[in-house]
Amino acid sequence: MNLNLKAAAQNTYDAIVIGTGISGGWAMKELTQKGLKVLALERGRMVEHVTDYPTTMLKPWEIAHRGEMPPEDKTANPVVNKCYAYNENTQHFFVKDQEHPYIQDKPFDWIRGYQVGGKSLLWARWTQRWGEHDFEANAREGIGTDWPIRYKELAPWYSYVEKFAGISGNRDGLPQVPDGEFLPPMAMNCLEKHVKSQLDAKYQGRHLIISRTANLSEAGPQQQAVGRGSCQYRNLCARGCPFGAAFSTNAATLPAARATGRLTLRPDSVVHSIIYNEQKKRATGVRVVDAKTKEMTEYFAKIIFVNASTVNTNLVLQNSTSSRFPNGIGNDSGVLGRYVMAHNYRVSGSGSYEGFEDQYYFGRRPTGIYIPRYRNFGTDKQTAFLRGYSHSGGAGRASWGRGNGMPGFGAELKNSLIKPGIWSFSINAMGEMLPYEDNRIWLDDTQKDQWGMPLVHIDVAWKENEDAMSRDAVVQIQEMLEAVGLKNVSARDNHQNPGLDIHEMGGCRMGRDPKTSMLNGFNQMHAVKNVFVTDGASMASTACQNPSITYMALTARAADYAVKELKKGNL
Repeated sequence: MNLNLKAAAQNTYDAIVIGTGISGGWAMKELTQKGLKVLALERGRMVEHVTDYPTTMLKPWEIAHRGEMPPEDKTANPVVNKCYAYNENTQHFFVKDQEHPYIQDKPFDWIRGYQVGGKSLLWARWTQRWGEHDFEANAREGIGTDWPIRYKELAPWYSYVEKFAGISGNRDGLPQVPDGEFLPPMAMNCLEKHVKSQLDAKYQGRHLIISRTANLSEAGPQQQAVGRGSCQYRNLCARGCPFGAAFSTNAATLPAARATGRLTLRPDSVVHSIIYNEQKKRATGVRVVDAKTKEMTEYFAKIIFVNASTVNTNLVLQNSTSSRFPNGIGNDSGVLGRYVMAHNYRVSGSGSYEGFEDQYYFGRRPTGIYIPRYRNFGTDKQTAFLRGYSHSGGAGRASWGRGNGMPGFGAELKNSLIKPGIWSFSINAMGEMLPYEDNRIWLDDTQKDQWGMPLVHIDVAWKENEDAMSRDAVVQIQEMLEAVGLKNVSARDNHQNPGLDIHEMGGCRMGRDPKTSMLNGFNQMHAVKNVFVTDGASMASTACQNPSITYMALTARAADYAVKELKKGNL
C-alpha cells in the first residue's frame, strides 16, 4: 500500500473560500492580495472569461429559435423558465430544475447558476447603496435583530468596492441611496426625462434617477489593469460580456486574484461540510465531494469564508455537524436556517405616451431608471405596512412584437416595420420583506442528491405586511403613471413566488447578540471565530435596494478584519 504522507500538507492553505459568485470572488481577491494562500472551491464547472461565452457574439438568426426556449424545455424546467434572464442565449449558465432538486414546502422559485462566477455572470448589475435608515430599521421597529453595524461603518467599504468594480451613476444627494464613487452616468431618454420632470412637479419626495449600475461607462485604470473595457451598449450582458464592461467574478475579481499567484481554483467541487475540531475549538477545513467522480477529499485552512449563495450556504452550515454543534456549525442560537427573506417583485405597471415621435435613443442601454423608496420615509407615514419599496423601470419605443395585425402587405409592410412604434414606460416595485422566524431552510433526513447531500426544504412565504405593501404599490403605480401623462395605464400584482427575485437572504444573520444571531459585525461566527459568512445568508433585513453591492462591501470589510486578526494570532 502506498500512502501519501504529505496529503494533509498538500491540501493545506491559509484560507478557503466556498463559492465563486459575487461575494466569493471578492473574498478571493481580497485575501490573496493581502498575502494569503487561498483555495477557492466552486461546485460548478470552469468558465473562462471570453472563451467560455459561446453565444456572446451570435446574431439573432444564428440562434435556433431566436432565443426562445422550446416547449419541451419549458415543460421539463418550469421553475427556471420563469426567470426573465433564462433563454436560449443564456441557458448554459443556469441550473435546470432536475439537475439539483429541492423540496418546496411552500412555493419558492430557486434560480441558480453553478459555474465559476456563479450568478455574477447573470445578475442585473444594479448597485444602489443602503442608507442609514435601512441599518436602523430593525432596532427602530423591534423587528428581527438589530444590525451590528451602521451605514458609517460600511460607507468606506462601499467606496472601496465601487472604485474597483466600476459603477456608472449620478450623484443625486438622496439619503435613501447615498452617493458613491461613480463613473459617468448613462443617459436617460426623452420620455424618462419627461416623467422625471413631471414627478418632481407633482410629488414631494419621489425622485426618478438613472440607476447606479456595474457597467463601465468609461473603463478607468483599475478596470483596465485586469483587462476590462468600456461598455459597447449591446445589452447582452447575461451572455457573458467579452469586453469585461459588465462586472463579474470572471472579468474582474478572479483575474485580480490570479495575478497574485496565490490562488488555487478548484471547480467541480461540492462542499459537503466544514470540519470542526473539538480540541482546538475552531474549524480546521472542509470536506469536498468531486462533482464528477463523487470522491471525497479534505482540505485544510486557518480561516474559511462561506460564500455559496444563501440557500447553499445554509445547506453547508446545517450539514456541518459535530458533537459540539449537533444542529449545524456555530448554531448555538438556534437561528441557523431561519429568518430567510426575499424581495417582493410582484407589482408592475406600464403605459404609453403620445408624443416625442421625432426622437429616439442611442444603442441598447444595459440599465434603466430607478425611483428610490418614498413610503415610510421622511414625512411619509403609512399604517397599513412597515418599510417600503423602490421602483425600477425605463422607457423605450416599441420595436418588438410589431407586424401582428398591422396594415399593409409585401414591401409596404416591410418598410413600415423599420419605423419604431410608440413610446412606452414601465416600472416595477421591489418591496422589502420582513424577517420571520418561520420562513426557513432546513435539511431532509432521508432524501439526498447525487452528491450525497441532503435535499433542502425551503419553507418561505409572503405575509400580510408584504401583501399590504403590494396592494399599495399597485395603487401608487397606477396613480403616478397617470399623473405624469401616460395613457392606457395598467398596474397589477402577479403574485409570483418568493425566490424569483433571485435576492434570497438570511438564515445565518448578523447581529449584536450571540443568543439571537450567528455572526458579529464583521460577518464572523460568534461561536467559531475563524469562519466568516459574507453572502446573502448573512443579512438581517433586506431593505429595498438590490443587495449585491452590499455583499461586496461586507466581504471586503470582513476579509480585511480576518487577515488582521490572523496576523495577531487571534484566529
